[in-house]
Amino acid sequence: MEKVKEFLQLDKEAEETVSRLSIHPHRVGYERSFYNDFGLRGIRVDKVEPGFVSCTFKVPPRLTDKNGNLATGAIANIVDEVGGSAVFVIGVPMKVSVDMSISFLGTAKLDDELEITSKALGERGGYAGTLVHIRNKATGELIAEGRHSLYGNESSKLLFGNQSSKL
Repeated sequence: MEKVKEFLQLDKEAEETVSRLSIHPHRVGYERSFYNDFGLRGIRVDKVEPGFVSCTFKVPPRLTDKNGNLATGAIANIVDEVGGSAVFVIGVPMKVSVDMSISFLGTAKLDDELEITSKALGERGGYAGTLVHIRNKATGELIAEGRHSLYGNESSKLLFGNQSSKL
């Protein structure tokens, strides 16, 4: 346990950086949260079609690990967010992730430009599946492949309070 505590301790420089962060509460549904801003700031949507989204993203310093690679957690966040966007329908609440499987096949370095594509694989009832590819735009190397399952039942009491449920 002591080794874990030691590993998680911030050095003075990191502690000062974290103490300067200004995190303001946001209005849900009206503003981006700190989480969204931190993880997705800089992503550029290049193409949107029904069941397909293509984006470009330059790896920023804030999302790299100690080796200068795009952190695996950042990759998981990208798979979650861009994967869900391929099955998003305006006016219907976003489906929630129920399962993700990610194959980490390469590494992306600081300032690498990435191409991220998400394709809907299909929907049945409230369940949907997507496939996300993250590639180095310059070399074409596949950095990660994510399979993402989502669920949403627009008439569920879990999502809409007092409306009738089909569950």
